[in-house]
Parts: sequence; structure tokens; C-alpha cells
Amino acid sequence: MSFISVFDVLGPNMIGPSSSHTAGAVNVARLARQMIEPPLIRVEFTLYGSFAETYHGHGTDKALLGGIMGFATDDVRIRDSFAIADTAGLEYSFIPNFTEQDVHPNTVDIVMTNAAGKTLTVRGESIGGGAVRMVRLNGVKIEFTGEYCSLIVMQRDIPGMVAYITNAVSRRNVNIAFMHLFRDGKGGRAYTIVETDDQLPADIIQELRAYPGVDDAILVQA
Repeated sequence: MSFISVFDVLGPNMIGPSSSHTAGAVNVARLARQMIEPPLIRVEFTLYGSFAETYHGHGTDKALLGGIMGFATDDVRIRDSFAIADTAGLEYSFIPNFTEQDVHPNTVDIVMTNAAGKTLTVRGESIGGGAVRMVRLNGVKIEFTGEYCSLIVMQRDIPGMVAYITNAVSRRNVNIAFMHLFRDGKGGRAYTIVETDDQLPADIIQELRAYPGVDDAILVQA
């Protein structure tokens, strides 16, 4: 018999009518915003499946915009996301995509640009009850949920990289719960995602960024 929690029955505390279309949308965008240095100046949301079909009526657009500004699922400011973003000078757009069908029905691509001119593209899925899954980063297939502290290392696919990353984590006395390596081809771009039981200290980012072969490192706290 599988365990069913009160959360599974009642769902998350949230603003909006749907845990998948509003709470899940908030959580996807909140994870995405941790993957690029603030402040953001521009964000573009491309919506697929039922997200594209119902995003006005279910408030998915307000939820995504609220999440990208750091609002929690039950933050009443979500209702005024557009006005708050306008006041903050954050440019935003929503593009429904009805042609790409081979995606999860609650999928969004988020293209973020920060004040330093850096652009990052992520794809997230709202999988029910407010739970989410991030599945693409800059076009490369990845996977993490944000339920654990997640260290994401963008690197070149060369020998020794994974050993160095795991050693950097272990030297901070933090236990690795899950670890995945994704790449777009042998010797090309690669992403190592380390999910840990405890929070990692922020200093690991600077250490990894200074290591030869590492293009960038991101820390997404649970």
C-alpha cells in the first residue's frame, strides 16, 4: 500500500484555482529564477499543451510571472503580478505554442535575461499537486525537481570533471542523495546535477567556477 499524505489530498497552500496550472507554475518559475544571477530584466514564457490552452483562465500567466519574481504559491501578490512586474521594469511575454505536441501537457520554456546580459533557457513541467520537474537547460536534457538542494555544473565533457565535483561536495561534509550527468555529445557540453540531503554552502560555486573546464555553476536551494 502506498502512503498518501494530507498534502496529496488537499494540495498546496496557493493563490489560484489549480495546483497544476497555478501552484506548479509558480514553483517552476521560482526554480528557474535561482538558475541565473539577478536582477532579471526580461523573461519570455512559451507555453505548451493545457498551459497554452488555459493560461488566461487559470491564472498560469500571473503564477509564472509571480514565481519568476520570487513569490511563494500562497503569496497574494500573485494576483497583481503584471502590475508589480511593470513597476519593477521587468519585461515579459507569453507565447502559446500549439504545434509542438510531444511534451508534457503542463510545460513551459522560460528564457531569462539578466542585467549583465546573460541569457538562460530552461524547460519545466508541472506534474501535479504543485510538484514540478525541470527537464531542459539551454537545450540539453536534464532532470531535477527542486525537492533537494541541487548543484548544477555546466562543463566540458572531459576526464576528471565528475571526480572534482564530487570531491568538492564531500569536503563540505554534505551527503549526495542523487547525481546525474547529461551531455549533448562526447567531448561537448555537459551538465552534472548533484542533489544533496543538506544545503550546500555558497562558497562551492566560486570554487567550481574557478576550475578549468567548468563554464558555470549554479546552486538551487531546496
